[in-house]
Amino acid sequence: MNNDVANDRAASTSVSVNEDAQLVPAPPFSLTLLAENPEFIEARLKFIKIMALRTVLMIMAIFAYFSIYWGALWKVPVRPLEGWIIDFDESRIGSTVKDELLKQSDNRITWQIRSTQGFGNANDVATAVVEEECWVAVTINADASARLNATLFSGNDSYNSSEAITIIAVEARNENAYRTFIRPSVETSVQNIVNNFAVEIAAEIQAQNNLTALRSVSPSTLVQPIYYTLDNVRPFDVPVATAVSFVGLIYLLILSFYIVNSGSLARQVSGLERMLTFRSLIQLRLLTPLLLYLVISCFYALLSLAFKLPFERKFGRSGFVVYWMLSFCGMSAVGLALEALMPLLTAKFIQLFLMLWIISNISTCLLPLDILPGLYAYGHAAPFYNISRAVRTIVFSTRNEVGKNFGVLVAWILVSCLTMPLIQWYRRREEVQSWQKSQVAQKLV
Repeated sequence: MNNDVANDRAASTSVSVNEDAQLVPAPPFSLTLLAENPEFIEARLKFIKIMALRTVLMIMAIFAYFSIYWGALWKVPVRPLEGWIIDFDESRIGSTVKDELLKQSDNRITWQIRSTQGFGNANDVATAVVEEECWVAVTINADASARLNATLFSGNDSYNSSEAITIIAVEARNENAYRTFIRPSVETSVQNIVNNFAVEIAAEIQAQNNLTALRSVSPSTLVQPIYYTLDNVRPFDVPVATAVSFVGLIYLLILSFYIVNSGSLARQVSGLERMLTFRSLIQLRLLTPLLLYLVISCFYALLSLAFKLPFERKFGRSGFVVYWMLSFCGMSAVGLALEALMPLLTAKFIQLFLMLWIISNISTCLLPLDILPGLYAYGHAAPFYNISRAVRTIVFSTRNEVGKNFGVLVAWILVSCLTMPLIQWYRRREEVQSWQKSQVAQKLV
């Protein structure tokens, strides 16, 4: 009997000791993933909840944010690009090309006949294409039919069939549209016209029994009575320009975000966030990133200069300075937006906005807004779109809207300068109220 009582006491003591051992905090670096320590179980559940919430947010971001970029590539072109037909020949070749091209308007290019009034020659048309009055132009050059007839019937061996038609386009305006839609579509259409016209001419010559005479004078005319010349007025001839007009814009935004994140961390670690008055804090948050953006954008521009990006084509020696200021304004436009939202979103959720900021901007730079759904018209006011447009003007001498592009970027900077104090005031009010409550609680204790 006494032995049983002793055993029960020993067992009870053992259980009590085990429970106390579980309540004692485990020493650092000593637990496994499946440990049964109560403190660790609570920490493990907290970890799982945080990761599960973040995963759900990422899944939502995939469908909400990534759809913006996927949508910019889906079912394009939604609308055709505008093409001009200008007939300087005003004879058989001109009529044939006009009629056949109009029949071949499709979802890529829609053709319109333009009068020769206002255009002295193909050079004037090229200027209009550079100024973005249309995306592509096909000119039937003056006296094309007369020169062909002279070759067929007078034995003029100086005839060059490729001078009959000129296709004028600007690759540097948007190299993706040029390579994917414009050039393949136009060349296919014109080549079909050339082939059909060659068959007609061959049939006429055979009916006139003039084949031997033609071979002795201009043999190539039988095979190719008319052909075309592709005049790429502004070629995208600097591959490294892709870095500054498209992909590099993402890097520019990442650099801006790094400054924002570093500034937030520096203020918290140093204690300046709680030491400074509201006005001084706003001054610090505005002046610090702007100063750093000015320095970093200079080195960003110098990198492109080191890789021989031609800055002098449009603005001469001033081109580098213009590009530096463009990079500075671009960094300020995208970076100050993040800076303004940092107190509201905090470090926990600012990354979600960063994803949206990158995707919504870059979606407007890949293809022309003219062929995207109407939703993407916001691109005209997007920082990336305006940076890319200005870069193309500086590097390739495309249409000059640099003043407008800078204006859009400055507008973004001003919006951030106005919203930052409002958001910071809201956050500062919460911090002051929290501090006052803690002071009252301490007095009560």
